[in-house]
Amino acid sequence: MPAIRCGTGTDVFTITLARELRRRGLRCEITWLPHRAEYLPWSVRAHAPPPWANVVHINSWLHGRFVPRDLPCVATVHLPLHRPTDRQDMGLLQRLYHLAWIRRLEKANLRRADAIVAVSRDTADAIASAGTPSDVLVVYNGIDLSGPLHPVPRSMPNRPFRLLYVGSLSRRKGADLLPAIMDRLGSGFELLYTAPARGRPPPLPRNCRAVPRTGSPDELAELYRSADALLFPSRREGAPLAVLEAMACGLPVIAANASSLPEIVEHGACGLLCAPDDPDSFAQAARQLASSPALWRMMRQAARSTVERRFSLRQVIDAYLSIYELTLGTADHAEQSRRGQTFVPRSESQNTGQ
Repeated sequence: MPAIRCGTGTDVFTITLARELRRRGLRCEITWLPHRAEYLPWSVRAHAPPPWANVVHINSWLHGRFVPRDLPCVATVHLPLHRPTDRQDMGLLQRLYHLAWIRRLEKANLRRADAIVAVSRDTADAIASAGTPSDVLVVYNGIDLSGPLHPVPRSMPNRPFRLLYVGSLSRRKGADLLPAIMDRLGSGFELLYTAPARGRPPPLPRNCRAVPRTGSPDELAELYRSADALLFPSRREGAPLAVLEAMACGLPVIAANASSLPEIVEHGACGLLCAPDDPDSFAQAARQLASSPALWRMMRQAARSTVERRFSLRQVIDAYLSIYELTLGTADHAEQSRRGQTFVPRSESQNTGQ
């Protein structure tokens, strides 16, 4: 797994996948590359794969310099990029960078890949809109349900009602909407938000409080459990881990009805979907939850059960094992066809989605 370390959810995805594959008895190694490998790939040495490796698994944005040519390749697409609407939240320079560079890298990887995986149906649709000449498999991200991400018994929400925002304070994540939402909610609500990794946070109302970022799973779980609902006004997502982590801890999610979020958050069951870019819609949803403890308790239970049913890490690992096996079988088939041999599938199971 050659991967660029960039401090985002894709790092967590790679680390978690590699760890769980090892637990299943597979040999798996991550080759970490510095962040500059994304925009200055020729300044970073390309490592040869280990001699035992027989599949390479990459993020679709990785430069081809780091993708071994003699191994079957699985490419995972984490964020939709190809449609014009996927770039609306970007500034001009970022839009030009993605159009001129990242999109070109991704298209080359998708042509090269033996298997393409999208982390949501919305992401798969974005890939299809670019005319990708291959089937796209959908495997949602998943949560380790045996770890600290679990709910604790609670019968009533906090007073004031406590919202939690987890993620970078970027426009894509909808952080620019937080001041207007919290202004409308007033003193009966408070917002905990993760402090930016560098620099100062934007001006926010007095009912907002920064909490330190943490890499500790136990501390992160405690942060989720201390809140009453996750506030997630993001405009564009692949399959956000923060939403799944919050739901695993029993938090209802107040999210934008946009991108992949309706695939994860069922409106009226485990959360409330709001009109994108509409602070009034988000404020109304928060008031609805705070004013009805019975609804809040019902959504807490539904949030956890949804993760157990659809987004467990076990399901993700099962899916990727099937994809690796299918990819190896396809490569064997091509090689055996060149030699005039008959291909016998390694497995009849190709159930790679959810």
